[in-house]
Amino acid sequence: MRLPFHLGRIHYAWVVVAAVVVVLMAGSGVRASFGVFIKPMEAEFGWDRVSLSTVAALSMFLYGAIGPLVGRLADRWGPRGVLMAGALLLGAGTLGSAHVSSLWQLYVTAGIITAFGAGGAAMSVAASTTMRWFDSKTGVVIGIFGAGLAAGQLLVIPLAMALTVAWGWRAAYLVLGAGFLVLVLPLAGILVRNAPSDMGLERYGAAEKSAPQSRSEASKERTSIWKAVRCLPFWLLAGSYWVCGYTTSGLVLTHLIPYTTEQGFPAAQAAQALGLMGALNIVGTIGSGWLCDRFGPKTPLICFYLLRGLSLVLLPMVGTGPGLFGCAAAYGLNYISTVPATTAMTAKLFGRYSVGELSGWIFLSHQLGAAFGATLGGYFYQWFGNYTLAFYSAAGMAFVAAFMILAIREKPSDDRLAGVPAALGANEPGY
Repeated sequence: MRLPFHLGRIHYAWVVVAAVVVVLMAGSGVRASFGVFIKPMEAEFGWDRVSLSTVAALSMFLYGAIGPLVGRLADRWGPRGVLMAGALLLGAGTLGSAHVSSLWQLYVTAGIITAFGAGGAAMSVAASTTMRWFDSKTGVVIGIFGAGLAAGQLLVIPLAMALTVAWGWRAAYLVLGAGFLVLVLPLAGILVRNAPSDMGLERYGAAEKSAPQSRSEASKERTSIWKAVRCLPFWLLAGSYWVCGYTTSGLVLTHLIPYTTEQGFPAAQAAQALGLMGALNIVGTIGSGWLCDRFGPKTPLICFYLLRGLSLVLLPMVGTGPGLFGCAAAYGLNYISTVPATTAMTAKLFGRYSVGELSGWIFLSHQLGAAFGATLGGYFYQWFGNYTLAFYSAAGMAFVAAFMILAIREKPSDDRLAGVPAALGANEPGY
């Protein structure tokens, strides 16, 4: 199906990028906005904080757990159907949350349906889209997708808060859910295509026009999870991403505001620092993609973990407002910068047609690290009365992650050109 308008010199790959970014922004924003509704639900139903926090924890776990499946589907059949299914589930889950009257209903709608929908609009699917549509500038594109995930939280959370204040939490859920079904779902269906061949095109940046790849040709750049787990580079990537989750959404995102307020900073200033960190996520992830395209993913990824470790060492020493904002800015620049680099390394080592599935498994490791970091940070505070040791231990983990990436041995590019996954070696057949 061809669209009834002419794009001129713009390669259709960029139209796909724009459409996927909107889906990612909406999905990440709605998933992250659950905290806005906690206090209104407490006030209306009398539900306790632990029960509502468990809904959020369930959502976080399922969001990561669904990643390998949706990534595999996107690798095999293309991202269009996965993104549409994700948008449909997000709309249904959000609309359903507007009508809950019992806690179990909230577990089903916000904890399960919305999480599965967000998983269908996550980075594993975006990574698969990138490798299908782009032969060059893949790092920048993945960086743009990562920026979309960050921007979604910056845009949708304030919107959800404004709607809740103005019309109540049920109306806020209704507006967000209707937005998915009326705007986001049709956008994905109309603009996203599974592959350049659907439009009679080649991948962006391809040296010359080539025939669409057959399934046998594509299999040369595909590695199953069963082969990947036999390779040390897979475990090093997954282990480093576990550290990424521990040190970002697990420890810092969960405990930064409690830490700063207990250090004497006003709550508004702590929130502003977190907002600054989120804004610079966008700059950092796009910059990361550019660096990966220019220098390859390995060296930038090592540097990101080293800088993260240094930021965590300095955080407990911050005692002034400017120092807090400076530390938040530095941390924000490398908060999501690991996403393009890790995804690019996955594609380089295991093939572009397995990046969705394997990125999903590696992201599951990230989410497990996040859950562990959030929990252990609370225990550190309970044991020692402060977060100092928690931040220092996380810094040590970040330095270890840098050495894990350094230990990954990359095969010469000839292996890739021969269609052999680099991490498997020349004698190992493709999937």
